[in-house]
Amino acid sequence: MRKTIFFLSLLIAVADICVPALQSQQSWVLGPWVRASQSPVITPRPESTFDDPVSGKSVHWEALHTFNPAAIVKDGKIVVLYRAEDDSGKMSIGGHTSRLGMAVSADGIHFLRQPEPVFYPSTDSQMGRESPGGVEDPRLVEGPDGRYILTYTQWSRNKNFFTVGVATSTDLQHWTKYGPIFGTTGKYAHLKYKSAGIVTRLEGNRLVAAKIHGKYWMYWGEGEIHLATSSDLIHWRPLEDDAGSPRVLLRRRPGKSDSGFPETGPPAVLTSRGIVLLYNAKNSENHTRDPAVGAAAYSVQEALFSSKDPNRLIARTLSPVFQPTLAWEKSGQYAAGTTFAEGIVFFHREWWLYYGAADSFVGVAVAPKGKD
Repeated sequence: MRKTIFFLSLLIAVADICVPALQSQQSWVLGPWVRASQSPVITPRPESTFDDPVSGKSVHWEALHTFNPAAIVKDGKIVVLYRAEDDSGKMSIGGHTSRLGMAVSADGIHFLRQPEPVFYPSTDSQMGRESPGGVEDPRLVEGPDGRYILTYTQWSRNKNFFTVGVATSTDLQHWTKYGPIFGTTGKYAHLKYKSAGIVTRLEGNRLVAAKIHGKYWMYWGEGEIHLATSSDLIHWRPLEDDAGSPRVLLRRRPGKSDSGFPETGPPAVLTSRGIVLLYNAKNSENHTRDPAVGAAAYSVQEALFSSKDPNRLIARTLSPVFQPTLAWEKSGQYAAGTTFAEGIVFFHREWWLYYGAADSFVGVAVAPKGKD
């Protein structure tokens, strides 16, 4: 019996040594990230108007905040879909209506913007899930057939309910909505969930949804990060644990910048070392937080999963790879500060990361591709 206890203790000790050593191997990390601009690249425009199909009124659709962007490379340019909040409702987070604007850039920093939103609540099959409230926090990938796949948060303020919706387009301006990714019936019909990034692979300068073992994969969730699979990029099925609940892959860590919780970031990237997932880390407000990061601030961390088994976590960064430091990243409607990553592209032989700053602006950082 004593030999058994000694052997188990030895295994635990070895594990305690090996896991931090494994996590310290940073060669798999995308980065280091450096700001490509010291100023926001997209800011609110109070003069922009839009005839809202739900209310029938003209609204200032991007008057208050422009943030949390998705990104894609199309025709040699970067296209960003950004969340824009109008000046309706209460002056509080979640109190306005959100729509998605579109901006195009030849250099990744200077953007030409569409005068009206390209994706918004309307008198369609999803109106009850998106109005009053809005469409929020997009992630964007290209499908193997050239379609664009958009995952986004459907927010219903009256019902206090949110889900991840999915939509497709061939031109990024005209969209077909399919509703919640987990459907409207069955065990997940009443689940509140958000934040979904599909696993991609780099093909030339395009990030295209990748099949592994004949299926598409998607990391999702706020508070805890989970995994789901699909055969068509539209209908998704969560991976479950033995109790029949969504399997948890990432949890909060006391003392780290994700001590509040982790939240899925931009689409994950399949590399030669594994699947790299950038995720948004909320720092705790109490004694469990990372003292090097502001209380309740959102920074960016990275996790590595096996390319043979996307469910298996290999490594996880111990400290942020990117965090709010500039005044405009900490002085918007979310004053604790955010560098909330949602869009990643490969452009001009570099990684470009688009993020929301303080729930108010869009910023961008770049990183070398490295040897992968």
